[in-house]
Amino acid sequence: MLHDFDRDFIERAFAQAKKSYDEGGLPIGSVLARGSELISEGHNQRVQNGDPIAHGEMDCLRKAGRQKSYRDLTLYTSLSPCMMCSGTIVQFKIPRVIINDTQNFGGNEDFLRERGVNVIDVAHPASLELMARFIREKPELWNEDIME
Repeated sequence: MLHDFDRDFIERAFAQAKKSYDEGGLPIGSVLARGSELISEGHNQRVQNGDPIAHGEMDCLRKAGRQKSYRDLTLYTSLSPCMMCSGTIVQFKIPRVIINDTQNFGGNEDFLRERGVNVIDVAHPASLELMARFIREKPELWNEDIME
């Protein structure tokens, strides 16, 4: 079930992805929220900062700072999380993940579900289109990101 605030955070994750794309980076954005309260947002900065671990979810979690608990948070992401980010979600016990795009990249949804995470795939049209455009425009950078 999606709430109105979920829809707002889905759009914020897309806006973060668009921000990264406009900076020349990979169009992946993320938001962390406690109910309707925004905790943090971030975007992929691998290219911008030369940091191989600066994925959108990792940037968002870094910006959130220390949390006493993650068990009441939702992570929104414009693209299905890679294994590194999925492992972090499980490690931090984030119970709910809303994903804008599992079509251009996916595969870790079952990994998350098997570990008790409520995974919601919203197939956000703008996120799907932006990532598909990026993959067409910069296939070498995309392949570097996914280690192909």
